[in-house]
Amino acid sequence: MALYYVNTRVQPNGDHEVHKQGCSSMPEEGNRILLGDFANCHDAVRKAKEYYSQVNGCYYCSNECHTQ
Repeated sequence: MALYYVNTRVQPNGDHEVHKQGCSSMPEEGNRILLGDFANCHDAVRKAKEYYSQVNGCYYCSNECHTQ
């Protein structure tokens, strides 16, 4: 289990990235929403879609959920 967050700032392609706690690319505290404790990034991405329609996993910490 790990804590996951979604970036409130949109990426140039329209994505809001999901990050696992400890990620080197973690957004600043004021620019993220705590999603909760999840066993995998797929569940965290599903939760993030409750906030934003266009969501993607971080390339560095949630690569298995990252799409191009």
